[in-house]
Amino acid sequence: MNNKEKAKIILKILNETYPEVPIPLNYKNTFTLLISVLLSAQCTDVNVNNVTKNIYAKYNQPRHFVKLGRKKIEKLINKIGIFRVKAKNIYYLSKTLIKKYKSKVPKSFEELEELPGVGHKTASVVMSQGFGFPAFPVDTHIHRLAQRWGLTNGKNVVQTEKDLKNIFLKKYWNKLHLQIIWYGREYCKARVCYGITCKICRSCYPNRKKLIKTKKA
Repeated sequence: MNNKEKAKIILKILNETYPEVPIPLNYKNTFTLLISVLLSAQCTDVNVNNVTKNIYAKYNQPRHFVKLGRKKIEKLINKIGIFRVKAKNIYYLSKTLIKKYKSKVPKSFEELEELPGVGHKTASVVMSQGFGFPAFPVDTHIHRLAQRWGLTNGKNVVQTEKDLKNIFLKKYWNKLHLQIIWYGREYCKARVCYGITCKICRSCYPNRKKLIKTKKA
């Protein structure tokens, strides 16, 4: 079975399982989406949502976080991993948005990736979920699933993103990356499926017997 054939099976199963797919992170505007994605690095979406639900009611514009300052931002997000680094990035990111972009989140990968603390994956999520631009954000979970499903050789997230974009049509990217995230959480879990239990793994590899060990990104 080649990748195009597997892609058809995967799309069919994911569309049947998630005809409508929610965005995991809660946010009020594009700026708070950017902040939430930045906070989600090495942290669960649930934890981010729990921390930000009280923050965004009061603070949801770049000027709010500049006025707060780094130390107060730290106190607000101290239940999140590497919060001091993230507080520093949020502060300087907010200052940059005010000074360079009139408090607006820029609408290009290049400009987003120049902001403090914003890498390609974060920029991809904002471009996809914030602006509706075709993008395929790949985190460690999507990287793991793409290996299990035989869609990539598993070297790193950059290669995985490139491989997935070559396999799936651009019109599917924005919805598909969210579908894969939810499917991985519910059915193809890291320590449950191992490439032999869930419907996608069984459909793409009906004769697979050995547990699949995936390479970390």
